[in-house]
Amino acid sequence: MSKPVLYYATLSPPSRGVLLTAKAIGLELDLKPINLLAGEHLTEEFLKMNPQHTIPTLVDGDVIITDSHAISAYIVDKYAKSDSLYPKDLGKRATVNSRLHLDSGHLFARLRFLYEPVLYKGSPDCPMDKIAYMQVCYDILEGFLKNSPYLCGSELTIADFSCVSTVTSVNEAAKIDPSKYPNLVAWIDRLSELPYYEEVNNQGALELKEIFKQKLAENKANRK
Repeated sequence: MSKPVLYYATLSPPSRGVLLTAKAIGLELDLKPINLLAGEHLTEEFLKMNPQHTIPTLVDGDVIITDSHAISAYIVDKYAKSDSLYPKDLGKRATVNSRLHLDSGHLFARLRFLYEPVLYKGSPDCPMDKIAYMQVCYDILEGFLKNSPYLCGSELTIADFSCVSTVTSVNEAAKIDPSKYPNLVAWIDRLSELPYYEEVNNQGALELKEIFKQKLAENKANRK
């Protein structure tokens, strides 16, 4: 049986959310790296597979899935030995889904508002209003984590993987104040103790933040 194929980039937070999920359930993937900055997601071949031209994209036999949250849910449902990461109980699953939508609709969307003008449009600035807009999400996460170790309660879920990959990719530009967000900091620390976290998420998050800093400096120099 062939492995599911994942088109991904290590600097992509959604890609890392899927990779964290795959590691947690022991699923081996056939990894196909895509260079976003070189536009490899815009080639004719990739667009035929995924007209949305997004990564990650999963190909599992005849099944093609083009959203990271849907991919994580799918591989848990199909390949995991238990449903703890994505519960079948409808109430618990709805809670996980709501946190996944928080990532796609707010966390990752605001990361894009902050990063894309610098990475792709030559912007020399990192506007304070966009930083503050991102930090509003920290207030929400802090509230969810006030009385539980994970975003959906006492159990680790795919929502934690999706959200932590985003937060740790932007927490240098949009600072996390430990005195204001102690639960958020403790949650990141808790996830960082997973044996696969450093390789799968932290290295890619550092890569993205370094590229962002370099592009910001280049853009500022080019505007002089």
